[in-house]
Amino acid sequence: MNLFALTAAQNPAASGPMIELWNLTAYLANQFQWVRDHFAVVFFGAIALCIAVPYLLGSINPAVLISKLVYHEDIRNFGSGNAGTTNMLRTYGKKAAAATFLLDLLKAALSVLFGWTIFGIDGGAIAGFFVIFGHMFPIFAKFRGGKGVACLSMVILMISPITFLILFVLYAILVLLFRYISLASIMCALIYPLILSVFGNFGLNVAMAVLSTCFVVFMHRENIKRLMNRTESKLSFSKISKKKKGETEKAEQSEE
Repeated sequence: MNLFALTAAQNPAASGPMIELWNLTAYLANQFQWVRDHFAVVFFGAIALCIAVPYLLGSINPAVLISKLVYHEDIRNFGSGNAGTTNMLRTYGKKAAAATFLLDLLKAALSVLFGWTIFGIDGGAIAGFFVIFGHMFPIFAKFRGGKGVACLSMVILMISPITFLILFVLYAILVLLFRYISLASIMCALIYPLILSVFGNFGLNVAMAVLSTCFVVFMHRENIKRLMNRTESKLSFSKISKKKKGETEKAEQSEE
Protein backbone atom coordinates (compact mmCIF):
# COMPACT_ATOMS: atom_id res chain seq x y z
CA MET A 1 0.00 0.00 0.00
CA ASN A 2 1.40 3.41 -0.88
CA LEU A 3 0.71 6.69 0.86
CA PHE A 4 -1.61 8.15 -1.76
CA ALA A 5 -3.83 5.09 -1.65
CA LEU A 6 -4.19 5.50 2.11
CA THR A 7 -4.90 9.23 2.01
CA ALA A 8 -7.46 8.71 -0.75
CA ALA A 9 -9.18 6.06 1.36
CA GLN A 10 -9.27 8.39 4.34
CA ASN A 11 -10.57 11.26 2.21
CA PRO A 12 -12.94 10.01 -0.50
CA ALA A 13 -13.16 13.50 -1.94
CA ALA A 14 -9.39 13.75 -2.00
CA SER A 15 -8.74 11.25 -4.79
CA GLY A 16 -8.87 13.74 -7.63
CA PRO A 17 -5.81 14.87 -9.59
CA MET A 18 -5.63 18.28 -7.89
CA ILE A 19 -5.13 16.70 -4.47
CA GLU A 20 -2.45 14.39 -5.83
CA LEU A 21 -0.72 17.41 -7.32
CA TRP A 22 -0.71 19.24 -3.98
CA ASN A 23 0.26 16.20 -1.87
CA LEU A 24 4.04 16.02 -2.14
CA THR A 25 4.36 13.07 0.21
CA ALA A 26 1.90 10.97 -1.79
CA TYR A 27 3.58 11.95 -5.02
CA LEU A 28 6.99 10.85 -3.77
CA ALA A 29 5.55 7.64 -2.35
CA ASN A 30 4.10 6.79 -5.76
CA GLN A 31 7.27 7.74 -7.60
CA PHE A 32 9.62 5.66 -5.47
CA GLN A 33 7.16 2.90 -4.48
CA TRP A 34 8.09 3.02 -0.82
CA VAL A 35 7.54 -0.17 1.12
CA ARG A 36 5.65 -0.30 4.43
CA ASP A 37 8.67 0.45 6.67
CA HIS A 38 9.60 3.50 4.65
CA PHE A 39 5.96 4.50 4.49
CA ALA A 40 5.67 4.72 8.29
CA VAL A 41 8.71 6.99 8.54
CA VAL A 42 7.44 9.27 5.78
CA PHE A 43 3.88 9.26 7.16
CA PHE A 44 4.87 10.44 10.64
CA GLY A 45 7.53 12.75 9.23
CA ALA A 46 4.94 14.50 7.08
CA ILE A 47 2.60 14.91 10.06
CA ALA A 48 5.48 16.28 12.16
CA LEU A 49 6.21 18.88 9.48
CA CYS A 50 2.54 19.87 9.30
CA ILE A 51 2.66 20.48 13.06
CA ALA A 52 6.08 22.08 13.56
CA VAL A 53 6.29 24.51 10.63
CA PRO A 54 2.79 26.06 11.08
CA TYR A 55 3.33 26.27 14.84
CA LEU A 56 6.60 28.17 14.39
CA LEU A 57 5.02 30.40 11.74
CA GLY A 58 2.06 31.04 14.03
CA SER A 59 4.47 31.94 16.85
CA ILE A 60 5.61 34.98 14.86
CA ASN A 61 3.16 37.52 16.29
CA PRO A 62 2.72 40.69 14.16
CA ALA A 63 1.07 42.61 17.00
CA VAL A 64 4.05 42.10 19.29
CA LEU A 65 6.55 42.86 16.51
CA ILE A 66 4.78 46.03 15.33
CA SER A 67 4.28 47.39 18.84
CA LYS A 68 7.94 46.82 19.72
CA LEU A 69 9.56 47.88 16.43
CA VAL A 70 7.31 50.86 15.62
CA TYR A 71 6.08 52.08 19.00
CA HIS A 72 8.89 50.69 21.23
CA GLU A 73 6.29 49.18 23.55
CA ASP A 74 4.66 45.81 24.13
CA ILE A 75 1.00 45.63 23.13
CA ARG A 76 0.49 43.01 25.85
CA ASN A 77 1.01 45.74 28.46
CA PHE A 78 -1.93 47.81 27.17
CA GLY A 79 -5.70 47.53 26.97
CA SER A 80 -6.89 43.95 27.30
CA GLY A 81 -3.33 42.63 27.17
CA ASN A 82 -4.19 40.62 24.05
CA ALA A 83 -1.67 40.57 21.20
CA GLY A 84 -4.27 40.80 18.46
CA THR A 85 -6.02 43.09 15.99
CA THR A 86 -8.74 44.48 18.27
CA ASN A 87 -6.34 45.54 21.00
CA MET A 88 -4.01 47.06 18.38
CA LEU A 89 -6.97 49.06 17.04
CA ARG A 90 -7.87 50.41 20.46
CA THR A 91 -4.27 51.11 21.45
CA TYR A 92 -2.50 52.32 18.28
CA GLY A 93 -5.23 52.91 15.70
CA LYS A 94 -6.39 51.67 12.31
CA LYS A 95 -3.06 51.39 10.49
CA ALA A 96 -1.43 49.26 13.16
CA ALA A 97 -4.56 47.11 13.40
CA ALA A 98 -4.77 46.64 9.62
CA ALA A 99 -1.11 45.63 9.38
CA THR A 100 -1.55 43.16 12.23
CA PHE A 101 -4.67 41.67 10.68
CA LEU A 102 -3.15 41.24 7.21
CA LEU A 103 0.03 39.62 8.54
CA ASP A 104 -2.02 37.24 10.69
CA LEU A 105 -4.02 36.27 7.60
CA LEU A 106 -0.85 35.77 5.59
CA LYS A 107 0.80 33.39 8.05
CA ALA A 108 -2.40 31.35 8.31
CA ALA A 109 -2.73 31.12 4.51
CA LEU A 110 0.91 30.09 4.11
CA SER A 111 0.51 27.43 6.79
CA VAL A 112 -2.52 25.80 5.18
CA LEU A 113 -0.83 25.89 1.77
CA PHE A 114 2.22 24.25 3.30
CA GLY A 115 0.06 21.52 4.85
CA TRP A 116 -1.70 20.86 1.55
CA THR A 117 1.63 20.66 -0.25
CA ILE A 118 3.14 18.22 2.22
CA PHE A 119 0.17 15.99 3.06
CA GLY A 120 -2.92 16.96 1.10
CA ILE A 121 -6.31 17.63 2.72
CA ASP A 122 -5.35 16.20 6.11
CA GLY A 123 -2.09 18.15 6.11
CA GLY A 124 -3.99 21.39 5.55
CA ALA A 125 -6.36 20.59 8.43
CA ILE A 126 -3.48 19.84 10.81
CA ALA A 127 -1.50 22.90 9.72
CA GLY A 128 -4.57 25.12 10.08
CA PHE A 129 -5.01 24.17 13.71
CA PHE A 130 -1.35 24.48 14.65
CA VAL A 131 -0.86 27.93 13.14
CA ILE A 132 -3.77 29.05 15.35
CA PHE A 133 -2.25 27.26 18.34
CA GLY A 134 1.13 28.88 17.65
CA HIS A 135 -0.51 32.30 17.47
CA MET A 136 -2.14 31.73 20.86
CA PHE A 137 0.91 30.23 22.56
CA PRO A 138 3.96 31.54 20.65
CA ILE A 139 7.31 30.05 21.57
CA PHE A 140 9.01 33.31 20.52
CA ALA A 141 6.95 35.47 22.91
CA LYS A 142 6.93 33.48 26.17
CA PHE A 143 3.70 31.73 25.09
CA ARG A 144 1.73 34.98 25.42
CA GLY A 145 -0.09 35.46 22.13
CA GLY A 146 -3.40 36.50 20.63
CA LYS A 147 -6.81 34.85 20.55
CA GLY A 148 -6.47 33.38 17.08
CA VAL A 149 -9.57 34.85 15.44
CA ALA A 150 -7.83 36.34 12.40
CA CYS A 151 -5.84 33.15 11.83
CA LEU A 152 -8.98 31.05 12.23
CA SER A 153 -10.88 33.17 9.70
CA MET A 154 -8.20 32.60 7.04
CA VAL A 155 -8.07 28.87 7.80
CA ILE A 156 -11.85 28.70 7.33
CA LEU A 157 -11.61 30.61 4.04
CA MET A 158 -8.94 28.25 2.75
CA ILE A 159 -10.74 25.06 3.79
CA SER A 160 -14.35 26.00 2.98
CA PRO A 161 -15.13 29.34 1.28
CA ILE A 162 -18.89 28.75 1.64
CA THR A 163 -18.54 28.26 5.39
CA PHE A 164 -16.42 31.41 5.58
CA LEU A 165 -19.05 33.46 3.69
CA ILE A 166 -21.84 32.34 6.02
CA LEU A 167 -19.78 33.07 9.13
CA PHE A 168 -18.61 36.43 7.76
CA VAL A 169 -22.21 37.56 7.24
CA LEU A 170 -23.16 36.38 10.73
CA TYR A 171 -20.09 38.08 12.21
CA ALA A 172 -20.92 41.39 10.51
CA ILE A 173 -24.54 41.26 11.69
CA LEU A 174 -23.53 40.55 15.29
CA VAL A 175 -20.94 43.34 15.32
CA LEU A 176 -23.38 45.85 13.82
CA LEU A 177 -26.14 44.89 16.25
CA PHE A 178 -24.16 44.59 19.47
CA ARG A 179 -20.73 46.17 18.70
CA TYR A 180 -18.96 43.44 20.65
CA ILE A 181 -16.07 41.94 18.68
CA SER A 182 -15.61 39.21 21.26
CA LEU A 183 -19.27 38.13 21.17
CA ALA A 184 -19.25 37.88 17.38
CA SER A 185 -15.97 35.94 17.42
CA ILE A 186 -17.17 33.46 20.04
CA MET A 187 -20.50 32.82 18.34
CA CYS A 188 -18.93 32.27 14.92
CA ALA A 189 -16.28 29.95 16.39
CA LEU A 190 -18.95 27.88 18.13
CA ILE A 191 -21.00 27.21 15.02
CA TYR A 192 -18.00 26.83 12.67
CA PRO A 193 -17.64 23.00 13.00
CA LEU A 194 -21.38 22.53 12.51
CA ILE A 195 -21.55 24.57 9.32
CA LEU A 196 -18.37 22.93 8.03
CA SER A 197 -19.90 19.46 8.44
CA VAL A 198 -23.13 20.55 6.75
CA PHE A 199 -21.19 21.29 3.56
CA GLY A 200 -19.65 17.84 3.38
CA ASN A 201 -16.39 18.31 5.27
CA PHE A 202 -15.82 15.39 7.60
CA GLY A 203 -12.94 13.57 9.26
CA LEU A 204 -9.86 15.52 10.24
CA ASN A 205 -11.16 18.87 8.96
CA VAL A 206 -14.06 18.81 11.41
CA ALA A 207 -11.92 17.38 14.22
CA MET A 208 -9.42 20.25 13.85
CA ALA A 209 -12.33 22.70 13.62
CA VAL A 210 -13.68 21.46 16.96
CA LEU A 211 -10.23 21.80 18.56
CA SER A 212 -9.85 25.31 17.13
CA THR A 213 -13.24 26.28 18.51
CA CYS A 214 -12.36 25.00 21.97
CA PHE A 215 -9.13 27.01 22.08
CA VAL A 216 -10.70 30.20 20.68
CA VAL A 217 -13.45 30.07 23.30
CA PHE A 218 -10.87 29.34 26.02
CA MET A 219 -8.80 32.35 24.96
CA HIS A 220 -11.95 34.50 25.25
CA ARG A 221 -12.72 33.37 28.81
CA GLU A 222 -12.09 36.84 30.26
CA ASN A 223 -14.24 38.42 27.55
CA ILE A 224 -17.05 36.01 28.43
CA LYS A 225 -16.85 37.11 32.07
CA ARG A 226 -16.97 40.79 31.04
CA LEU A 227 -19.88 40.14 28.67
CA MET A 228 -21.80 38.51 31.51
CA ASN A 229 -20.96 41.45 33.80
CA ARG A 230 -21.73 43.97 31.04
CA THR A 231 -18.26 45.51 31.30
CA GLU A 232 -16.93 44.40 27.92
CA SER A 233 -15.61 47.18 25.65
CA LYS A 234 -17.66 47.96 22.57
CA LEU A 235 -16.08 48.52 19.16
CA SER A 236 -15.21 52.12 18.34
CA PHE A 237 -13.42 53.37 15.22
CA SER A 238 -13.45 56.99 16.31
CA LYS A 239 -10.87 57.01 19.10
CA ILE A 240 -7.70 55.42 20.39
CA SER A 241 -7.82 54.33 24.02
CA LYS A 242 -4.22 53.75 25.09
CA LYS A 243 -4.48 52.48 28.63
CA LYS A 244 -2.21 50.23 30.62
CA LYS A 245 -3.45 46.69 31.07
CA GLY A 246 -6.02 46.67 33.87
CA GLU A 247 -6.93 50.35 33.56
CA THR A 248 -9.52 49.61 30.88
CA GLU A 249 -11.53 47.31 33.13
CA LYS A 250 -11.37 49.80 36.04
CA ALA A 251 -12.63 52.62 33.82
CA GLU A 252 -15.46 50.49 32.47
CA GLN A 253 -16.50 49.39 35.96
CA SER A 254 -16.57 53.02 37.16
CA GLU A 255 -18.97 53.89 34.33
CA GLU A 256 -21.50 51.23 35.36
